[in-house]
Amino acid sequence: MTTTSNHYVTVLWEARAKAGKEAAMKEFMTAAVTASRHDTGNIDYDAHQVEGEPGTFVIFERWESREALDGHLHAPRMQELVPRLLELMDGAIEDGIRFLQPFRPAR
Repeated sequence: MTTTSNHYVTVLWEARAKAGKEAAMKEFMTAAVTASRHDTGNIDYDAHQVEGEPGTFVIFERWESREALDGHLHAPRMQELVPRLLELMDGAIEDGIRFLQPFRPAR
């Protein structure tokens, strides 16, 4: 994982709900997003449901630095959120994490 030239860290996280848990996972993620937006160093934190794929969710997040992202990941509330999330989703949290590196084509 690298930071951009302006030191931002951009993360794309995708997760799929367990069968029958789609609505519960959407409700859970809706509640969790607001608190994350207020974490120190957060720039963007937006949750999405993939169109045409009920139960598939994506979170796009940008942080001022890797330290800010680490602070978010280790926030005390995560001790409660992570076990609940694991009850609702298929797979491991780490499976859906992708760090994005922006680039611009030459003009």
